[in-house]
Formats: sequence, structure tokens, C-alpha cells
Amino acid sequence: MNAELAGWTAPHVARIEAELARVMPEVTGPFREALLYPLRTGGKRIRPLLALAAAESVGGSAEAALDAAIALEMIHTYSLVHDDLPAMDDDDERRGRPTVHVVYGDATAILVGDGLLTAAFERVADSSALVKELARAAGPAGMVGGQYLDIKAQVRSLDELVHLHELKTGALIRAACRMGGFCGGADADQLVALTRYGAAVGLAFQVADDVLDADQDAGEGGPPSYVRLLGLEATRAEAHRLAVDAITAAQELPNPHVLVALARFTVERTV
Repeated sequence: MNAELAGWTAPHVARIEAELARVMPEVTGPFREALLYPLRTGGKRIRPLLALAAAESVGGSAEAALDAAIALEMIHTYSLVHDDLPAMDDDDERRGRPTVHVVYGDATAILVGDGLLTAAFERVADSSALVKELARAAGPAGMVGGQYLDIKAQVRSLDELVHLHELKTGALIRAACRMGGFCGGADADQLVALTRYGAAVGLAFQVADDVLDADQDAGEGGPPSYVRLLGLEATRAEAHRLAVDAITAAQELPNPHVLVALARFTVERTV
């Protein structure tokens, strides 16, 4: 991450972390600790950052998009809690820490995911446009639909792999850009540009992940991946092509600089 982007990101991440620590204040005791546990595991916070940057890109303020940003991260976190369960990916560790079901048990982990999902909509309940956007992106026509395709391994071609990731990863990232645009007062043309940007960045993010995971993805026995289907160099080229598409869309906006930097970071990151 270059110094300029890091300078923009640091205070926004600090604000996001502070807000995440305060969510669901009405819940107390052991269940609150379980609910906050996955929110404290860190991560890039790319979805809330994109929402804040999108609001600024159309001349609005990041503050106006903060509730949307927190809702997006709560949805993303719930999906990881459920993904890690034994019935799904059966992962015992995430970002160097035991996963929720390992610490608190399967039943509590399910309820933690349910709680984060439901509470996310409370953050945006004053705006029917934001609720509709978030529900569409997170539901069966978006992230959940992509997760279904993933666990059923219904991927045999590049087109099917692209479709899976447009849903599982891309839908929520695209929604982050659109929701930030709504909060920032985007007009119709700006929302079109943000939608194009979000679609390209969402797919670039996953393609870049496959480059980072190249060793485990390249073999015939590994999971469906761009590296296995295209090869490593073609996958790198595809990630950069998608980043260029995102940058081109962002440059149609009044203040594109942070979105441009985030698109570049998406494909240049090393973790």
C-alpha cells in the first residue's frame, strides 16, 4: 500500500474498528463476547473502505456512509463465521486465531452469524434503498448463492468460475460501492460508474487472491481457481486487466483518487 493510500486508510480503519467495537450495545454477557470475537480478528476491511471511498468519490462525506460501511462488514463477517463451520469449509483457524465454532461451539457460532446478519440491517434500516441493495447482494441472488455453488463444487469452466465469484465475492463489493454512492448523493450516471467499478474490483480481488494462493490452486486436485484454469501468468494478467477496467470507471467520477488507489492495491497486495 503506497503512503498516500495508507494515509487515507489509517484514520478510516480506526473509525471502522471503533464502530465495530460498539455494535449491538443492548447485548451483554458471554453472547456479546462471542458476537464481537470475529469482528476483532482484523482483516483488510476492504468492503467498508470501498463504501467510504465511494461516498467521497461523488462529492459526499465518508461519515455519511459509515452506517452502510459497518453493515457491510457485519455481513461479510457473518459469512466467514458460517463458512468456517464443520458443515461448510470446516476451518479451525482464521487470521491466526481459532475460529468462532472452535472457541464457542457450533451452535453459538451459528447464532453469532445469525446475529451479525440481522443486526447489520438495523444499521441501514432508515434507508429502503440501502436495505434493498444489501439484501440483494447478501442473499441467494448474491453472496449466499455463490456460497451454494462453491460448496456444491458446481464449477467446470472459466465462465462458471467467474459467475461463482461474481456472486460470492463480487456482489458484496459491488454493493459497497453502490451503497457508498447512495450515501454520498450520487446521480444516476455516477451510480452506473460505481457499479462498473465495483464489479471489476470485486472480480479482481478474487483473481488476485488466486495468484497469492497459486501453489495450492495450481494442482489438478485443488479447488477450482483461475490459476488452475488459466495458468499463473494469464491469471496475473487478468487481475491487472480488471483493475484497469475499475480505474477507467472510477475516472468518470468527480473525486476518483482513492478508488483508483484501492483498485491498484487490490491486485498489488501481497496478503
